[in-house]
Amino acid sequence: MRSVNHVASRARRKKTMKQAKGYWGRRKNVWTVAKNAIEKGMQYAYRDRKVKKREYRALWIQRINAAVREYGLSYSQFMGQLKAANVEINRKVLADLAMNHPDAFKAVVDLAKK
Repeated sequence: MRSVNHVASRARRKKTMKQAKGYWGRRKNVWTVAKNAIEKGMQYAYRDRKVKKREYRALWIQRINAAVREYGLSYSQFMGQLKAANVEINRKVLADLAMNHPDAFKAVVDLAKK
């Protein structure tokens, strides 16, 4: 008789089925369907952790662009002037200043224009 470690294999399946909680239809309770759904979900999660970073950067750029247009600049002109003025503020902080602290952002714009 062959030795099967049913405790371990059952635990492994239970762990996967627990991850499928909240899925619809057979995806939540049929082993093969659930396993495929979980694997696909993990692939999406891995990919989208990288995509999220791109999307946030794009959002920050849009916000900075909208804010500097009020001062007669485009985003690319503004970033070029910032670099020339040796101001090292990242886009995340610039976008936050533009939205929540307009006075501080104006000071940064004036610094870049000099």
